[in-house]
Amino acid sequence: MNTSQGTRGKPAGPGLRSVQEAVARALGEHLPGGVRTGELDRDGRALRWVEAGRGGAVPVVLIAGAGTSALTWSAVLPELARYGRVVAYDRAGLGASEPERSTAPTLNGQLADLAALVRHLDAGPALLVGHSWGGQLSQLLAWQRPELVAGQVLVDPAHEEFQPRSIQVAEAVLNRLWLYRTAVSPTSPEPEEPLARAEAAVIAHRHQRRALLAELGLTAAAVPEIRRRRAGAPPTEAPLAVLSATRGLPRAMRVRWTAFQAGVARSAVRGTHGTVLGAGHAIQADRPHAVVSAVREVADRARYFLKD
Repeated sequence: MNTSQGTRGKPAGPGLRSVQEAVARALGEHLPGGVRTGELDRDGRALRWVEAGRGGAVPVVLIAGAGTSALTWSAVLPELARYGRVVAYDRAGLGASEPERSTAPTLNGQLADLAALVRHLDAGPALLVGHSWGGQLSQLLAWQRPELVAGQVLVDPAHEEFQPRSIQVAEAVLNRLWLYRTAVSPTSPEPEEPLARAEAAVIAHRHQRRALLAELGLTAAAVPEIRRRRAGAPPTEAPLAVLSATRGLPRAMRVRWTAFQAGVARSAVRGTHGTVLGAGHAIQADRPHAVVSAVREVADRARYFLKD
């Protein structure tokens, strides 16, 4: 078994560096310069990411939705890399990042990791692009550490006031079925395509599957705290764009969720909101160019915001 070594000489877990390499190969297939890998020591636990591109007005940090890895950005990362530096990281226990040693994921822990990553990039504040739960983490960091955030693109972001029980139950069942179907047994042949190999790698280990389910639990448990923080947050100063999906839910639910997302945009000093026709919740997969366009627009606005 391929067991890579983590920070401070401790095991990184079964093949976690090979998970990172598999993701880098898959995402680098369509990039002439390939994809680089990065790692940050978080008190003996490795936080890992992949990145591509160089320069640009501000670095772009991609924050995946609940239980997902850097691979969720496979359709947008190559295009964004044409315009500057873009980083897609895995939260603790997901993808190539090592799990927390003895605790389940916490809101403050995830925010601390994100803040540490942005500081580690050493390129000034970053433009955060968050999908679903990642969109909530992006907002929370902007409220807590505004000096680290040059702008935000929120891709069909989750909202603490939109938590239908029926969706939670369905999501839990679907994720368990997905885990069962995609987990690769030791006797399974290795997939031939780089993307398929990476998709198998990010869910191949027991701790990855535990982390996925634990994070889904965190998104529900954190609702009262997110509600409290939003109520006390000042208006966001940095440029912000919110993209809403149009498919995948009964109309009444979709309208309600979109209304909350539009409210997030209105609460920002420089906020905009738009709907993406024909896109389901994973807008970055269904309509990647809409996400790329929003990132480029916010990056341009952020350049002038930072000069103010």
